[in-house]
Amino acid sequence: MFEKIFSLPVDEVLGEAGVTLRRLDEVPLVVVDHPEVRAAVSLQGAQVVAWQPGGEEPVLWLSDRTAWRRGAPVRGGVPLCWPWFDDAGEPMHGFARTALWELTGCRTADGTVLLAFELRSTAETRALWPYDFTLVTRVGVGRECSVGLEVRAGHPSVAALHTYLRVGGVGRTSVAGLGDRYTDGLRGGAPGRQEGGVLVLAEGEPVERYYPRPEPVSEVRDGALGRVVEVRHGQHSDVVVWNPGAELIRAMPDLADDAHPEFVCVETARLSRPMGATAPGGASRLSVTLCVL
Repeated sequence: MFEKIFSLPVDEVLGEAGVTLRRLDEVPLVVVDHPEVRAAVSLQGAQVVAWQPGGEEPVLWLSDRTAWRRGAPVRGGVPLCWPWFDDAGEPMHGFARTALWELTGCRTADGTVLLAFELRSTAETRALWPYDFTLVTRVGVGRECSVGLEVRAGHPSVAALHTYLRVGGVGRTSVAGLGDRYTDGLRGGAPGRQEGGVLVLAEGEPVERYYPRPEPVSEVRDGALGRVVEVRHGQHSDVVVWNPGAELIRAMPDLADDAHPEFVCVETARLSRPMGATAPGGASRLSVTLCVL
């Protein structure tokens, strides 16, 4: 799927070197293709779906079974979950990730392509969440990949940047910098304690842990690919680690039954401390920056 994105025909050149607008089935993509970085961002959801800095393997994972249809979520990359998380409403993880955003900015600075997207409330969104809002997502792709969300709304909300990281084998992967306490989403929110703030993942075993006191930086150590991906969280209250394991994945039609060893989700979130209602001109923020060490 990764290579397919960069072989799509070009619909429009966006005025910056190597930045074009393309379409995968029903979903428009901003594609960045030059020697320093290859990346793609879907206008549906303002979602980074691919990022590969020069000289590195692709960093984000993307499902081969994603249905590239308008209104259908894209499984992989960095989905933006807002104004709710999980199954607190319909659609799951909120409507921001399946709405069509407007591209409002595209420029290059110091080798990084900077993109800006905006989404505003409509009659359709108010039928799902009865409040006015303006969302701005800023994406930077180069040697690092950054995603920043700004929320201007008169009602509190929760959000998560649901990052899917590609790994060589989840059973040879660990995540550091999580803190020593969590609640277990697979056991009804039961509290747990973790020695040293490091989660060692077990291949085939599901994990859904909510860490309410994480460090500002998580490190995903991938023994199979021999690399460390640094995940720098900004303005967050929680980090969520998720993998469906060998059994739960069978109930997910947009995931192959054998895909669970290929990724781990390390999610930058505002769950235990929601994004607050903002005065006119004010904003609540959440961000993540990825870097291969």
